[in-house]
Amino acid sequence: MDEPTLTMTAIDGRQHLQTTTSTTTATKDLSGVAWTGGSLVGSLNPINHGFRTSDGNGGYYVTNTHKKYKRARRDAEGNIVQGGIDDDAMPGNVVVQFSDGDGATVGGAMDVPTDAGCDELGALVRSMLGGDDDDDDDGGGDVAATAARVPYAFFARVVRTERRANASTGEVETRTIDEEVDITDYPSLRSFLRKYREHVSTERTLSLTFRPLALFRVRPVTRCTDTLPGHTDAVLHVSYSPDGRHLASGGGDAVVRFWDVNTCTCRHACRGHADHVLCTSWSPCGTKFASGDRRGNLIIWDPIGGTMVGSGCIRAHSKWITGLAWEPMHSSSSSSPGGPNGMCERLVTSSKDGLAKVWNVRTRRCEATLSGHLDGVECVKWGGEGLIYTASRDRTIKVWNANDGRGRLGALVRTLVGHGHRVNTLAVSCDHVCRTGPYDHHGKVVGDADVGRDRNSAEWREAAYRASVSKYASFKGAGEPERLLSGSDDFTLMLWHPAEDKRPVKRLTGHQQAVNHIAFSPDSRFFASASFDKKVKVWNGRSGDFVSTLTGHVGAVYQVAWSSDGRYLVTASKDSTAKLWEVPSGKRARETLPGHEDEVYALDWSPNGSSVATGSKDRTIKIWKH
Repeated sequence: MDEPTLTMTAIDGRQHLQTTTSTTTATKDLSGVAWTGGSLVGSLNPINHGFRTSDGNGGYYVTNTHKKYKRARRDAEGNIVQGGIDDDAMPGNVVVQFSDGDGATVGGAMDVPTDAGCDELGALVRSMLGGDDDDDDDGGGDVAATAARVPYAFFARVVRTERRANASTGEVETRTIDEEVDITDYPSLRSFLRKYREHVSTERTLSLTFRPLALFRVRPVTRCTDTLPGHTDAVLHVSYSPDGRHLASGGGDAVVRFWDVNTCTCRHACRGHADHVLCTSWSPCGTKFASGDRRGNLIIWDPIGGTMVGSGCIRAHSKWITGLAWEPMHSSSSSSPGGPNGMCERLVTSSKDGLAKVWNVRTRRCEATLSGHLDGVECVKWGGEGLIYTASRDRTIKVWNANDGRGRLGALVRTLVGHGHRVNTLAVSCDHVCRTGPYDHHGKVVGDADVGRDRNSAEWREAAYRASVSKYASFKGAGEPERLLSGSDDFTLMLWHPAEDKRPVKRLTGHQQAVNHIAFSPDSRFFASASFDKKVKVWNGRSGDFVSTLTGHVGAVYQVAWSSDGRYLVTASKDSTAKLWEVPSGKRARETLPGHEDEVYALDWSPNGSSVATGSKDRTIKIWKH
């Protein structure tokens, strides 16, 4: 019996539909592409709404157009064949709408191949922004040339529903989570869509947000260039100044030392503490340095002159000081009308006595006492949104108001509960921006290259304040909440949005021993955690998803530090070595930095990317460069 059939044939490289008449025989001709059932759609063939293609082995594939991505393989008799088919087949194109970090759309919605990776997406964004990816620059200016080379990170908006039991009532609660997923390191859009197929529909427009990555590249450190002797006990802290021009150290010998970065010689050995220097911190402007000791004394130093600021030390706490944090420069506006901004006069201290205190270093007065913890406070952070965070041995994290314009200074905002053991360490997504203040990666004030060098002048401070405000606004973007990360002796980490919710965004498991230290990358795309289990883990900075485990140390890992471009991570360990890792691709150390004769306690990477400093129990500091 003859019946008309729609078939698809290839002519001159293009596919065409045509109607043919075939005679039904015992052997089926399965070559080419044909619509199943003899019709495209209709009630006569409710199951076979699709088309079939030959598999080259006498059978065929059936693709159902009414069931998303579903394909089946059948033999010549029509029986389903198991295996041999990709169940995750994706469409060739997807409609994408790009937007920048401020939420403004760029260009219109467009079809993009799902095989495109971030390099292709970056080229597309640069072309829409007016950049030129061609190498033959016709002298259009440095700005245009720079714009043509800017790499971008891409984030996809994913809305998912999460069901979990309420810890107190036991009832199942449903939460709608709207998050941005970093797709920069996926090889293609296809890989991302395959992983999030349950939450992202290719039949709708995919919203992609792009943010510029660091245009500069930090060279990986590979060798020890200098060894700095001088301390007579273990070196517990090393830290570079915000502009990267000075290095400070402190340790068990109760001496704070300031080093010349260029000559690697000690400029000042500052004596004033009577016990171990347990914590240190540079002010964002780089003109002050604070140190706290085991007896609860706080000293503010002038790093240029090597002298104390004010008359002697401040008796800050009754027990040893566990943490120091300066007020960010973009938040340090003048308290008096017409006064200069960016004075960097306030810092917060935490102590074993269970208290945290906000100090004005100019007046040497305690402006607020943050009380409420039931045990010692292990760590303190001053966030970029006018909040102070304290982590305690009582297993809680408390959020305090630090903005005079939003209520009483030191008022308790909320308590974050979730850890099962003491909370050891905290990290805030804007830590790097708050630390470096107004300085860029060259150590210069952003946007004000002609400002005088007198950092105590009102003109310099006002220019630095404007630069820090602009820098923080550029980092924050539009509507992105500040993220807080906590690490605990219960082997877990927790990611929070502390300004909005007291419930954790995610609980991160994987470490098998206590978490020592955590740190966000400068662009907050990733964060790293160091643990006594000899492992370092890298996580997605926005969603908290696990990225990789860095294995190589044979002793507990004490500390981590990021390069200023966010591409490298360096770690310090009990095994007397530091290791360099490439993030996120490297799972094995790119470089091992040996040389210390004992445990490496302290670590810091210069904000200008030029060098890494490590401090050890062997009483020396080593400088590492490319």
